[in-house]
Amino acid sequence: MRRFTRPKSLILILSVISLIVLIALGQYLRLFERAWFNLHTLWQAASSQSMALDQYRVVTEAQVIDGLADNVSALTYDPVRKSLFTVTNKRSELIELSLDGRVLRRVALVGFGDPEAVEFINADTYVIAEESQQRLIKVRLEPDTTFLDAADAEQMTLGVHMDKGGNKGFEGLAYDSVGKRLFVAKERNPMLIYEVHGFPRFNPEESYSVHVINDPKRDAGMFVRDLSSLQYDERSGHLLALSDESRLILELDVSGRPLSTMSLNKGRQGLQKNVPQAEGIAVDDDGTLYLVSEPNLFYVFKKPSQL
Repeated sequence: MRRFTRPKSLILILSVISLIVLIALGQYLRLFERAWFNLHTLWQAASSQSMALDQYRVVTEAQVIDGLADNVSALTYDPVRKSLFTVTNKRSELIELSLDGRVLRRVALVGFGDPEAVEFINADTYVIAEESQQRLIKVRLEPDTTFLDAADAEQMTLGVHMDKGGNKGFEGLAYDSVGKRLFVAKERNPMLIYEVHGFPRFNPEESYSVHVINDPKRDAGMFVRDLSSLQYDERSGHLLALSDESRLILELDVSGRPLSTMSLNKGRQGLQKNVPQAEGIAVDDDGTLYLVSEPNLFYVFKKPSQL
């Protein structure tokens, strides 16, 4: 009988270790919170204020952006030009795209280091975020602009929760034109969303007063592993947060509560393949959602009512 005691004990120990590993992995991937949210949404009717991200379906999938081989990072919609803008962080450029993913314009970025995000503020005005130094740089883009020099631009450095590795800094921007708030996403370690008030300035004669706040409760409730991009929806006042590692877009209401999600995995939203490395999202005036993935892939999602 003793010969069976040791194998049984070993099996029990291995089972306990496996269970601990599975629990730890589930916590790391935020699977428990995500499963609870999915279960909770089954019990409650969808909010009439929600963007209902789960209803979106892909209409353009993994289209290669011709003439662009560098890694695209971030995306913003310009309602004045009716076009999209992205940045590349290896050969630093600000690039204008048509709504069907064609390159319209390329503007060299000088002295920007590693630009990771760009956001439309108002006509001809944008903010570009640099990751490692956590700089926010306001730029003006005129019709004849061929390059932008960071040394000539209004800028600020937050320098909060700096990551020693230097590559877990700012990854996304979103702007609330009514509340004059610039949302800034820190990718991870820790994963945070800052609200910056007072930058950029619109009147150079006004005193420079910048106020930065964050919401730890909201950030802790985001069941994603990282943040790659942000989008502020002016109509609802909701914030969209894109996670590359979780392959998920998360909709947050005005209090930071998750409302709906959109999966970027194969078989969801009509996708034939996983979105490999989602880096930027933008939503136009009609509610169409655009997405870019490294190195140079372009996606368009619409609701059935838009088709």
